[in-house]
Amino acid sequence: MASGKEIRTKIKSVENTRKITRAMEMVAAAKMRKAQERMRAARPYAEKIANVAAHLSQAHPEYKHPFVLKRDHEKRVGAIVVTTDKGLCGGLNTNILRLLVNQMKKWDAAKLGVDVSAIGNKGLGFLQRSGANVLSQVVALGDTPHMDRLIGPVKVMLDAYREGKIDTLHVFYNRFINTMKQEPVMVQLLPLSAPANDDLKHYWDYIYEPDAKEVVDALLIRYVEALIYQAVAENMACEQSARMVAMKAASDNAKNVIGELKLVYNKTRQAAITKELSEIVAGAAAV
Repeated sequence: MASGKEIRTKIKSVENTRKITRAMEMVAAAKMRKAQERMRAARPYAEKIANVAAHLSQAHPEYKHPFVLKRDHEKRVGAIVVTTDKGLCGGLNTNILRLLVNQMKKWDAAKLGVDVSAIGNKGLGFLQRSGANVLSQVVALGDTPHMDRLIGPVKVMLDAYREGKIDTLHVFYNRFINTMKQEPVMVQLLPLSAPANDDLKHYWDYIYEPDAKEVVDALLIRYVEALIYQAVAENMACEQSARMVAMKAASDNAKNVIGELKLVYNKTRQAAITKELSEIVAGAAAV
């Protein structure tokens, strides 16, 4: 059995760890509110522009953007993977990377090559270790997503799509459901597809001013920017929520460990006192 001093040292160590996890829990809770507000503010705009772009893909304008045209033969696919820069957020990154790996296995079985763009340090490290073909990357985004930092790596994938190096482009990220639940999802970014939750009974057509090419080019670039920004904002809200929950669980576990260690310490101390009393009594009886 460990000595009383060793147990006291261990109790102190766990108490210090619990202070850290409680502080991280409170910091994550404060950041979570701002991240959720940012995510909820961006979500209606992203949904609306995605809806408009999806209807545009089914319309019959005089000008067809390359993002709308489907390729006859799919040989290579692209994936933009959104993860966090830091850990200690439960299984958030594990879930999205598991979804990516499962999808890559399906693509590999279909004899399709895969090019990847990594947003976030955790995803980049995993992809490099697994030997994936990483075309672009961005890390250290901080607590607020900035479009000027995101559009560069994404543009690499868009240029690859325009040049025919990849035939479809998907984005992987965690969708925020509530504080306790985050859902890993895969969304097809290009080519534009019909809206999933629309009744599809009719499609809209549009009148373009000044001309179709100028309007559609600007709209589809804005569409890509909006969806990437929304994916990163959703993932950041998921990150802070998952970290808060994980740190709360760690604090609760530390509290239980401290209680168990104190019980062991008291038993050890009581045994030592009993032993000393027995020795004193035995010595007095011998005299």
